[in-house]
Amino acid sequence: MEERLVDPNLEQGDDTLSLRPEKLNEYIGQETVKESLAIYVKAALARKESLDHVLLYGPPGLGKTTLAQIIANELGVNMKVVSGPSIERSGDLASMLTQLEEGDVLFIDEIHRLPRYVEEVLYSAMEDYAIDILIGKDSTAKSIRVDLPPFTLVGATTRYGDLSAPLRDRFGVIFHLQYYTENELFEIVKRTASVYDTKISIEACHELARRSRGTPRIANRLFRRVRDFACVMNEGEIDLNVCKYALEKLGVDSSGLDASDHKYLRTIIDVYHGGPVGVESLSATLSEEVQTLEDVYEPYLLQEGFIKRSNRGRIATEKAYEHLHISYMKGLFK
Repeated sequence: MEERLVDPNLEQGDDTLSLRPEKLNEYIGQETVKESLAIYVKAALARKESLDHVLLYGPPGLGKTTLAQIIANELGVNMKVVSGPSIERSGDLASMLTQLEEGDVLFIDEIHRLPRYVEEVLYSAMEDYAIDILIGKDSTAKSIRVDLPPFTLVGATTRYGDLSAPLRDRFGVIFHLQYYTENELFEIVKRTASVYDTKISIEACHELARRSRGTPRIANRLFRRVRDFACVMNEGEIDLNVCKYALEKLGVDSSGLDASDHKYLRTIIDVYHGGPVGVESLSATLSEEVQTLEDVYEPYLLQEGFIKRSNRGRIATEKAYEHLHISYMKGLFK
C-alpha cells in the first residue's frame, strides 16, 4: 500500500512524544470519556484498588494509546506496552503478567489480533489475578497456579466486532472513541503550534483542522509538513495562504481527501456506475486488501457521507459526485 499522509495508522516521529498530554485535564476532546474516566480513577484511588479493566475502541489515530498512558499517570503507576500480534505464545503473555507490580497498567494495542490460545490466558488473569502455567512435558507435565498482583488491563482495538464475547465481557469499562470536531482539532493544532514554538494564524488553524479527517494524529502530521513549507516560504510563520498552498501540494483537498480517496470514489462511480459494489470487487480493482479498505479508507468516507453501505455493497452518494465535480442523476444508480 502506498504511504498516505492522511493514513491514521501511520505513527509519527519520536519528537511527537512531547505532543502527548500527560493528564486528563490536558487531553482535548472525547469529553464524555474523560468525565467518566476521571470518576473511575478517583474512585479506584479512594478505595486503594486497581482500576477495573478498560477497553478503548474506535478508528485509528484518535488517542487510545495516549489515554492508556494518561490512565497510568493519573493512577501513579507504571505502564507496560505491547501489541497483540507480537504476543505469539501464551508463555510470552505469562512472562509480562508476572513482571507487573501492584496497580500497574498493561496496555495491549490491537488486542483483537491476540491468538485465541493466548487470549485464554487472559481470562483468569483478568478475573482472578492468577494464571496457570504448565511445567514439564507429556506424563510429567503439571499445572501450577501463579498469583498475580492486582493490575489494570487496557485494551485498544479498531475492530470491536472481532473481539470474542468472553474477552469483551471481562472488561468493566468500555469506551467508544469518536472522531473529533473541527473545534477540538483547532485546539489541538493550536497546542501543537505552541509546543513547536511556531507562529500560526487563527485561519490557518481552522484550515488544518478542517482537513484533518477528524483525527488528531493526522492534524499533527499535516501541521509538521505545513511547518516545513512555512519555514522555507514565510520565515517560519504559518498563515492561511501558506497553509492552503502546502496542503494543495501535499494533495489533501478541502475535505481532507487525498488521491487514494479520490481513486476509491471514482472506482465506484466510473467502474461500477456508482454502486452498489461489494468490497471484495473493490479490493481486486484497487489492488488493496479488504481490511485496508474497511479500516483505512471507509470509516471517514462513511462518517462524512461520501459513501453508503447496503446489503449489496458500497454506494457513492450525491455528495461524492458533487465533491468530484461529476454530474449526478438522482435515482439512476439505486
